[in-house]
Amino acid sequence: MEAGLFGPARRVSVLLPLPLAGAYDYIDGGLDLGPGDVVEVPLSGRRVIGVVLGEGGGDVAESKLREVFQRFDVPRLPQVVLDFVLWVAAYTLSPPGLVLRMAISVPAALRPADPIVAYGRSGGPVPEGLRITPARGRVLDLLSDGPPRTNSEITAELGVTGSVVKGLAKLGALATVMLPADPPVAAPDPDTPRMTALNSDQRAAADGLIKAVRDAAYSVTVIDGVTGAGKTEVYFEAVAEVLRQGRQVLILVPEIALSAPFLTRFEARFGVRPAAWHSDLSPPQRRRTWRAIVEGRVPVLIGARSALFLPFPDLGLIVVDEEHEGAFKQDDGVPYQGRDMAVVRARLGGIPAILVSATPSLETVTNVARGRYGMVSLQARHGGASLPKVIPIDMRSEGPERGRWVAPELLRAVVGSLERGEQALLFLNRRGYAPLTLCRACGHRLECPNCSAWLVEHRLTQRLQCHHCGYVTGRPKECRECGALDSLAASGPGVERLAEEIYDRFPDARVHIASSDTLAGPSLAAEFVRSVQAGEVDIIIGTQVVAKGHHFPMLTTVGVVDADLGLAGGDLRAAERTYQLLHQVAGRAGREERPGTVFLQTHQPENPVIRALVDWDRDGFLAEESRSREAASMPPFGRLVALIVSARDPGPADEAALILARSAPRFSDVKVLGPAPAPLSLLRGRHRRRLLLKAGRTVNVQKVVRDWLASLKLPSAARITVDVDPYGFM
Repeated sequence: MEAGLFGPARRVSVLLPLPLAGAYDYIDGGLDLGPGDVVEVPLSGRRVIGVVLGEGGGDVAESKLREVFQRFDVPRLPQVVLDFVLWVAAYTLSPPGLVLRMAISVPAALRPADPIVAYGRSGGPVPEGLRITPARGRVLDLLSDGPPRTNSEITAELGVTGSVVKGLAKLGALATVMLPADPPVAAPDPDTPRMTALNSDQRAAADGLIKAVRDAAYSVTVIDGVTGAGKTEVYFEAVAEVLRQGRQVLILVPEIALSAPFLTRFEARFGVRPAAWHSDLSPPQRRRTWRAIVEGRVPVLIGARSALFLPFPDLGLIVVDEEHEGAFKQDDGVPYQGRDMAVVRARLGGIPAILVSATPSLETVTNVARGRYGMVSLQARHGGASLPKVIPIDMRSEGPERGRWVAPELLRAVVGSLERGEQALLFLNRRGYAPLTLCRACGHRLECPNCSAWLVEHRLTQRLQCHHCGYVTGRPKECRECGALDSLAASGPGVERLAEEIYDRFPDARVHIASSDTLAGPSLAAEFVRSVQAGEVDIIIGTQVVAKGHHFPMLTTVGVVDADLGLAGGDLRAAERTYQLLHQVAGRAGREERPGTVFLQTHQPENPVIRALVDWDRDGFLAEESRSREAASMPPFGRLVALIVSARDPGPADEAALILARSAPRFSDVKVLGPAPAPLSLLRGRHRRRLLLKAGRTVNVQKVVRDWLASLKLPSAARITVDVDPYGFM
């Protein structure tokens, strides 16, 4: 450390993307490092990536510090991103390095990529004596008047081998062209002429959002509109205003399957598709997208919840579409609620946020009532379409025949739709063929060896699968408990089993099963949407992936096969989630001039959720839900923190849970419930015990939990996971 000869060496604090307690000090090494620089540093004999937070602390002797190896040639992460990482870490009680990992999740993007080799026609004539085979001729024709293309693009389009292309280049018939690895990102045009004009309500709502963008200050506005009211077109006006300002926009969606129709609508409005960020991107796509974002070359990005942590240098607006969706809650790794953290990101950046939903969450409705959020309402469907009629079917008296799942009244409605040339949707939120397989001889139920959960039969792929840990096995011929042959029977329906009944009843109908198994990825989801809109599907049998975001003009009949699914159990949000899901499903029907009808098959027609759906009384349902939550001091009128203790063996899990319970904080406004086995007491091979801290709304639960855990000594085999504001209770 030469600097030490002339005075103290400059220290910098570097946060590493590891589960460590905090940042480490390093010597700058003359690199003139500043906050946000991405660097490579030594750590225990390894070279690891980190981000400079600022000046070092000075509490470690200089002789013990190591120098930074290098600074990566990439723009500094903006200060607001660093602030966001540290805020999320403090709020969720997570190591800040684990939060940082989500911000620098693509190490390959830190280094410039090699140029891409492409081929185009050479300037001169075809070399004399070159033998033009059919394959060579197709390549020369393709490149005769088009831009240069890569070898893989040429071979994929023409079906020739790569050696044909390289051979033509070697003989001088093609020119080798070096293309930049990071091509320009197409810029959306905010002034592309609209295909349809906004109505007066939409225009008024859009003007309010545009004003929020022009104010260039933090605000949160909720777009509350019935299904089919044109909420997307309204917030597109705010997006256009941000683009005119030359700033960036982030649009969050809960599920990537929802992006297919959105991308089409965005392209129709702005002329190009936005960039995307989700788990199905290939590594090269992720590298290009991350690099383009940090360099400020991405005007608009649509993404899943993790896109919140991308290093946008000039973010001007965040939109959270379907803000009520539970998919915005991450449970693994760093547990956070994407909608809530989007609001925090907007506040830290001093920019507006827009939350969009036909069924806003109770948290959002409460924040509107408290004056924290603004709201614009769209209470009429676009184009004059009316909300569908909702009819309950009492399965206690009007249910289907034994061994069947669809009630006669719903069957008659499907027949009527088909006769009129319309489409029907049968909704059942269960993947696979059957949720349970049991032995008729001894009653044994097939369970996952790693989780306390039943194995779901997937008959189309001939497998049994655990939807919690991913365990897969074949369907055995005999019972593993009693050895009886051919005694295993499916119990209950999934979408595959429901489809079996529909194929039998409607042999000539074109049926499409739509679930996360059949729509795995944006391309399959897009093809599904295209086929339905083109009239190539008569009956859709789907799970929640078809419940929202889709506009099918010819869909007039919707049948919910099990409207009670989700209402059972003690989950805090069971009623709210069920109402939201079924409301969204019902909203698929009758979205244009043809009226729609929705049928709810239920054993509880008197249930408040079912009654609210029949009456389209969303506000009444939310008011009743709010009263019951407030009476129990439950969120959003109280605070919850879940503590899950887990271990490979039950003994250490029980011991650690008891230690936690004995040392639990005791304050007037804080109560600790448990320990008790978690509903999924075995998950991914770990035994789980649950404690729940319940506190008043003004309690700093982070400090309470931090102080509680600070001095505890737990068995080394046990692990604690803390979830502030839990959404699930499994």
